[in-house]
Amino acid sequence: MAVNGADRQTLSWLGIIRLGLVQTAIGAIVVLTTSTLNRVMVVELALPAMLPGALVGWHYAVQLSRPRWGYGADQGGSRTRWIIGGMFVLAIGATAAAGATALMATSTLLGLAAAALAFTLIGGGVGASGTNLLALLAAETAPERKAAAAAIVWIMMIVGFVVTTLIAAANLDPFSLTRLVTVTAAISAAAVVVAALALIRLERPRDRREPATNPPPGLDFGAALKSIWGETQSRRFTIFIFASMLAYSAQDLILEPLAGLVYDYTPAESTKLASVQNQGVLLGMIVTAIIGTTIGKSRARFMRAWTVAGCIGSAAALASLAGAALVGPGWPLKSCVFALGLANGAFAVAAIGSMMTLASAGGKGREGTRMGLWGASQAIAFGLGGFLGAVGLDVMRLFVEGQGPAFATVFAVEAIVFVVAAWLAIRVGETDVDDMALPAMPSDLLAAE
Repeated sequence: MAVNGADRQTLSWLGIIRLGLVQTAIGAIVVLTTSTLNRVMVVELALPAMLPGALVGWHYAVQLSRPRWGYGADQGGSRTRWIIGGMFVLAIGATAAAGATALMATSTLLGLAAAALAFTLIGGGVGASGTNLLALLAAETAPERKAAAAAIVWIMMIVGFVVTTLIAAANLDPFSLTRLVTVTAAISAAAVVVAALALIRLERPRDRREPATNPPPGLDFGAALKSIWGETQSRRFTIFIFASMLAYSAQDLILEPLAGLVYDYTPAESTKLASVQNQGVLLGMIVTAIIGTTIGKSRARFMRAWTVAGCIGSAAALASLAGAALVGPGWPLKSCVFALGLANGAFAVAAIGSMMTLASAGGKGREGTRMGLWGASQAIAFGLGGFLGAVGLDVMRLFVEGQGPAFATVFAVEAIVFVVAAWLAIRVGETDVDDMALPAMPSDLLAAE
C-alpha cells in the first residue's frame, strides 16, 4: 500500500499489479472452460453446439447473484476471503467440468448432469471472486489512477488468457480426454496458488478504512438496486454493457468449432487460434491505455470516442469472419481473428475505465454493489450471447447447406449487434462520464456495479 493525499492509503502501483495477478488467475481457469471444453464437446464428441452453449449460459446465470455478493461485502468483512474462497470453488468447478466432458464420451446424460453441477461451481466462483476483486480495486485505488489500474488489470487478464491457451495447446497434443482433465487440474491449482500469494496483506483491515458514506443506514439491497436503475446515465451504461457484451460473447462458442469444421484445425491448433485472438485484445488494450493516459483533460471524450470506434471495428472484423466462413481455407482466418481481438480490446478498456470511475461515484462504501450490477448485466449478456450464438448455428445448419453459410449468418448478426452497441455508447456520451460521478447524486445511488 502507499499513502496518497491526506493520510488516505491507496493501492500502490505494485498493489494494483498484484490484483492484476489475481485477475490473471481467474482468467486462466475461465478460458479453458469457455473455449477448449466447448470445442471438445462439439468436434471430438460430436454433440450439438447448444449443449456447451447452455452450460456456459448457466454459469453466467449463476452470476446474477453478483450484486448481492458485492452488497454483502460492502456491509463489512474481508473482500480477500471472498476472492480466495471464490478461487477455490472456481478451480474445483473447472476440474470437475473437464472430468464431466470426459464422462460424456461413455455416458452423455451422466456427463451432462455432472457438467451442470460443475458449471454451477464455476459461476459461483467467478462471481464471488471477480466481483470483490473489482470492488477492492475501485475502493482502494486513488481517483487519478483508476483508468490506468483498470487497463493494467485487464491487460494482465488477457496475458493470462494468452499464456494459458499456449500452455494448454502445448500439453494437449497428442489429444486425449485424460490429458484434458490433467491439464485443466494443473492450471487450476496453479491459478489458486498465484491468487493467494498475490493477496497476502494487500487489503487494509476494514476497521481502519474511512466509514462508508453510502449506503445510508436502513437502505436495503432491493431499494439500492432500484435507486441506481432510476438514474439515467447509469441505466444507459448498464444497457450498453449488455449490448456490447452480447455481441462480444456470441462468437465465443463457435469460433473454435469454425476452425475445426471449416478449416480442419486440430484441438491444439484451434486453441492456438484463441491465443491469436487474445493477443489482439492485449494489443488493443495497451494502445488504448497509452493513448488515453496522454490525453489529459479531454480523456473522457476520448474514451467515449474510442469505445464507439472499437464497437464499429468489432463489427467490421465479424463481417470479415463471415467471409472466412463462406470462403474457407483460402481466407486469412488468423488475421480476421486478430483484428476482432484488437477492436474488442480497444472498446473494452475504454469502457472499463469509465466503469472504474463510476463504481465509487458519489461516495465510498457502495463499490461492491455497483460492480455487482454491472457484472450481472455482463453475465446475462455473456450467457445469452454464447447460448444464442450456439443455438443460431444449430438452427442455421437445418436451413442451409454446408457449414460455412451457417457460421457466416451468426457472425453477420453479431456485427449488427455491435453497431447497435456503438449507438448506445454515443447515447451514454450525451452526458459526460465525469458528470455521472458528481457528489450531488442521491445518497442511495448505490447499486450499479
